[in-house]
Amino acid sequence: MANLKEIRGRITSISSTMQITSAMKMVSAAKLKKATDAIVMLRPYSEKLQEIIENVSSTVDLEGVSGYTEEREVNKVLYIVVTSNKGLAGAFNSAVIKELNLSVANAAHEIEILTVGKKVYDAVRRSRKVYDNQSAIFDGMSFEVVSNFVENVMKDFREGSFDKVYLIYNKFINAATQEVIKEQLLPIALPEKTEVSNTDYIFEPTAKEILEVLMPKSIKTQVYKAILDSVASEHGARMTAMHKATDNAEALRNDLKIFYNKARQAAITNEILEIVGGAEALKNS
Repeated sequence: MANLKEIRGRITSISSTMQITSAMKMVSAAKLKKATDAIVMLRPYSEKLQEIIENVSSTVDLEGVSGYTEEREVNKVLYIVVTSNKGLAGAFNSAVIKELNLSVANAAHEIEILTVGKKVYDAVRRSRKVYDNQSAIFDGMSFEVVSNFVENVMKDFREGSFDKVYLIYNKFINAATQEVIKEQLLPIALPEKTEVSNTDYIFEPTAKEILEVLMPKSIKTQVYKAILDSVASEHGARMTAMHKATDNAEALRNDLKIFYNKARQAAITNEILEIVGGAEALKNS
């Protein structure tokens, strides 16, 4: 049976761990509110922007309009993969890395990866070609900062350096649920034209000019939304993970306290028996 000093040390250690996990849970809960507000406000804008592009593109011939809708033979693919810089968030990072590995496994075409987050960068830097690492973006994230590196991706796609670009990230559902999403960023996937509408719209400026402005903005917004989704998901996942860790630590501490009390009672009983036995021995001597 473990000695009482060792058990007391373990109880103290677990209590300290509980304080840390509880504090981390509260910090993530506070950050989650701000991150949730940001993604909730951006989603309607992003969805409406894509809807406008789909509606306008259905009325014009896209040939020569933009280099972002061109479908071509796939020889090289870029994956933009978003994780976090820190761990202790359950399966948040590993789920994204697993989806990436499944996507690139046995790929017949060349693969490059743009990493957003240290966790995915550390996972792929020795085994895959890294196009760019944007892990520092979380220190001062804004739409302008995201636009800068997405602009390079868009330029390389237009020039034929990549034939497809995919996004892999965690979509925020709620504090306890995140969904790993893989979506095509480039070329822009537009719905097939069906029945021609009899409605004749008048555009100012022209429909082609509208698409030339909106398509780049939509691509940048899509990446920015993915990163905001990932940030909110990270805080939700960490809050949930730290809540479970705190509960598990509390249960373990309670079990150790019961074990400690039993061991203490056994030690006291042994001491009493030794005293009684000694007294009896003296009486009989």
